[in-house]
Amino acid sequence: MKRLAFLFAFALLAACAKPHDGAVLTYGSLYPPSHPFSRADVTWIKWVETESGGRLKIHPYWSGGLLSSDESMAELRHGLLDIGLITPIYARGGAQVIRVQSGFYGGTHSYAEQLQVYHCMASAFPDFAHETEGLKILAVQGGNLPGVVTRSRPVHTLEDLKGLRLRAPQELTGLLADIGADPVNMAMQDVYSALAKGVIDGVVAPADTLQSLHFNEVAKHFTTARFARGAYPSRAISLKTWEKLPPDMKALLERSIPVWEKAMETEVTKAQDVGFAFGRKNGIDFVDFAPDSQAQLDELYNREALIAARNVKRGDATAEPIFNLAQQTIQNLRLGAPNPCPTGGAQ
Repeated sequence: MKRLAFLFAFALLAACAKPHDGAVLTYGSLYPPSHPFSRADVTWIKWVETESGGRLKIHPYWSGGLLSSDESMAELRHGLLDIGLITPIYARGGAQVIRVQSGFYGGTHSYAEQLQVYHCMASAFPDFAHETEGLKILAVQGGNLPGVVTRSRPVHTLEDLKGLRLRAPQELTGLLADIGADPVNMAMQDVYSALAKGVIDGVVAPADTLQSLHFNEVAKHFTTARFARGAYPSRAISLKTWEKLPPDMKALLERSIPVWEKAMETEVTKAQDVGFAFGRKNGIDFVDFAPDSQAQLDELYNREALIAARNVKRGDATAEPIFNLAQQTIQNLRLGAPNPCPTGGAQ
């Protein structure tokens, strides 16, 4: 109740802003200022304030004080904050296409490719805009490709995954079970202890966790398998706030979209590089994943994704056409062929 009362009072203060004379907009994030996501946010905030000549100020609130992970979109729609970090892939409802499309990226090799594929799908299918109704998307976010961190058993091939008890994201549990692993879904903050005690044999996670979550202390090996991951809209402004802004400020925020997306790519990629360097310095054994096993993994990943796409209802259709477009886009990227649909800013 105290949190709700605080948010309501905060919303009233935000409503009192006079955007035509200049504005102070609130920004909420789930992460502390030291997190790579937050460092990217700070880059964006400084850019916006500089480009506006000081007329537009962004007041950040970090560490989830004003925003929750599963209700962030609803909180923004109701104007509890002006701008926020959103996580539609964890939303309790109303974002099933955005959630399922995060598994359509089999074959992508980089963060930049993830953004290209997302923007292509979003430009072609109105489902994406419908599921973010009430919000103006200001940035789409990708992520580093996870590998496999293991306590004592190195993983060179798919065969080596059999029998391993691995913590993995929910969207990968079916795939890992098909391979013969024993996937479990637990909070990431519990993984260190589970590895230390031998409750699990490993975790599907990117290399930056070797440092950020101290996995180097409880694991010996990191296998450079590429488990695909998808992009999703991750920063948004409430339409209630957006509609109050004068045209020049709206234009400024439109121009800021690629700035924010590039800042996130830079910080996330940097964190991955730091993780690899940290692991090498601290004795982690980096294991190459066999190319034929990677090809099999991509094929299995896409098979699971297609099943999931066919199970999502979009009126009288399913998400299969969205999956097909994603895969066509990825194939074109591999071949150097033209993108099948336009790409651009957040959608």
